[in-house]
Amino acid sequence: MRTLSLPLALTARISPVLVLAAAGWVLTSGPATTPAAEKEPAPQSADESPSGASTAAASKQYAAAPAPCGSIATATLKSLVPGAKTAGKEIPSTDTSLRRTCSWNALKGYDYRWLDVSFEITESDAAAAKSYKENTTEKSGGGSVPGVGDAGYSVVNLTTEDKQQTREGVVIIQASNALVTVTYNGSDFESKKAPSTDEINKGAIKAAKEAVAALESGQKA
Repeated sequence: MRTLSLPLALTARISPVLVLAAAGWVLTSGPATTPAAEKEPAPQSADESPSGASTAAASKQYAAAPAPCGSIATATLKSLVPGAKTAGKEIPSTDTSLRRTCSWNALKGYDYRWLDVSFEITESDAAAAKSYKENTTEKSGGGSVPGVGDAGYSVVNLTTEDKQQTREGVVIIQASNALVTVTYNGSDFESKKAPSTDEINKGAIKAAKEAVAALESGQKA
């Protein structure tokens, strides 16, 4: 038997390896670039995708209700509710992150005053606007309060029971996804008369402006 020369023997040994290697390269490699028709589309950013748009639309400016008893200045409380404890009393709520109310009331001599400040946090601006519209429709006969929040409404009503008059003012403010409601009323138990419409209306609006300022300054999400 004739022995193969070294170059030929070496070639015979490594040829199968080269063939297999070449076959493997063909199987595992492809064109240097993928055809444009086969390229996967780039993922959309949050701003471009429908879900991103929905998230942006449903974003909330206010995440929680502020502490209502700290929303009105001490000087204002002493003026609106003479004799009341300025610390106020917070009304129990089933969910204090969404709804909180503080109340002040006092009888000084024969004059009685009551003030409530309430914050409600809704899911969106649209939800707050809907609630605002419903509440203001129920309390017809008032007027707008310009220059505070996104929308403001004030109404004053007089009631009489057993010849005793009570005049009550309600101010409702929508500020983004939050609703601020102020109720202020008073009676004179000596004269049986109620404070003037102007006094009650101005007092309620003053308290509402301070409450909205407290909301805007410290409760942004």
